[in-house]
Amino acid sequence: MPRVGRRVQATDEARSYGRRASLLSIGVGVTGLITYLYFAIASHELSKDQYGEVAVLWSAVFIVVSVLQRPVEQLLSRTVSENLADGTPIRHTVRIAATIQLSVAVAFDVVAIALRTPIQDHLLHGNSTLYWIGVAAITAYGASYFARGFLAGSHRLTIYALLIICESVARTAFPAAVAIGIASGQTAVALGIVAAPTLSLMVVPFAFLRRFGGDASAGADVGDASKGTPGERRPEEASPAAAPGDTAPATAAATNEFTLARGGRFAAGVFLIMLSEQTFMNAGIIVTNATTGAAAAGYIFNVLMIARAPLQLFQAVQTSLLPHLTRLGYQGNEEDFRASVRVTILAVIGFAAVVALAMLVAGPHIMQIAFGKKHSYQRSDLLIVSIGMGLYLSAATLNQAALAKGQLRRASFCWMACAVAFVIWILVPILSDELNRVVYGYLGAAALLCSLLYWLYRQPLTKREARIEPGSTEEMELQLASGDEAG
Repeated sequence: MPRVGRRVQATDEARSYGRRASLLSIGVGVTGLITYLYFAIASHELSKDQYGEVAVLWSAVFIVVSVLQRPVEQLLSRTVSENLADGTPIRHTVRIAATIQLSVAVAFDVVAIALRTPIQDHLLHGNSTLYWIGVAAITAYGASYFARGFLAGSHRLTIYALLIICESVARTAFPAAVAIGIASGQTAVALGIVAAPTLSLMVVPFAFLRRFGGDASAGADVGDASKGTPGERRPEEASPAAAPGDTAPATAAATNEFTLARGGRFAAGVFLIMLSEQTFMNAGIIVTNATTGAAAAGYIFNVLMIARAPLQLFQAVQTSLLPHLTRLGYQGNEEDFRASVRVTILAVIGFAAVVALAMLVAGPHIMQIAFGKKHSYQRSDLLIVSIGMGLYLSAATLNQAALAKGQLRRASFCWMACAVAFVIWILVPILSDELNRVVYGYLGAAALLCSLLYWLYRQPLTKREARIEPGSTEEMELQLASGDEAG
């Protein structure tokens, strides 16, 4: 393709990414606000201990959901986007991802039932209702995150936004019902956690019916992509080196390359990253709950909402950023790849600076307005977590770049090392105050993670790199050979 043509295509791609990210950011911004209302209302309506138990349940649910369900979401987002970039039918990818997701869901249910007694007694203080709400919620979120990955990879971001908005509205309706007197008690508030993913799935059939409806064969997916779904490229545009007549053989080869083993390796790598992510967000809450009690855990949960709420908002950027970077990496477009990462990190820094300033000026007052006057908040804690949030979101951006470049193994090592360091820090009484250990540990671990992933990001990007899955020597050699021939 001529240089001018490549530049125009890159400009169009950048604009398309900006539109998709902006659209989803609005949806997730609404979701984040409504989710914030869930905890604000719950904090006002429940006692300190009851609210702390709901906060612990929420943390436990999202540790498991993020660790077990988000790897398949990331797998689908990256692989479906790559399939659409080179004109490969996506049925094969979706079928393999569904197999992985179903296996994970069944395995979780078996383990959760087998460990019911320790989970219920030690984590949830013997509350069997909260236990079953947690198990049902995690199972339902499996389907929800599968749908999210599919929608993100195929650039169906309007339906994606509708899904997460429906989820947050359904969740917040339950504490709202308690507040106006329709319902009462902790159980009514906690039921929103399981109702959210269940009711949000009403929008999912629209996504799959539009993509697969009426297709008589696997190749129909390519035909559908060629009809001009926003953000997708036609098969003949997928690779400058491929002639239109070569689409079918290339498609068949690409489909054969994506196997259950390859998908499993990618999901396993993301599993380690998600496990580390949830360690950052929730290890302090769980440790505090075990050593100091539910009320102290509720305080830590509220303070970390400064980091948690923006992280949920940032998922909008992550959702559109990974497929976007995957496509640029597939094309070997290093300049636009790095520009996209740079712009995202600058936006994160600006947002974190505004939050930190707000916490410095009126942080304790804002927190008491939001969560009630059951706790007295330290301005220093709020400021430290705000700075840590900026570093953490920058690290999350660099992580998406690593996944798009095929650097999954090294990225997962960075995450695991920082998560282990964070847990050791909060367990060892270097600081006498346990709450201080959590907030200072969060800041230090976020800074270390950002530094390590930035070092990884500085490694050169090549067109070949984005098409290699870590752990497969044969695949690497094949891609290197094909890359040399193309060059």
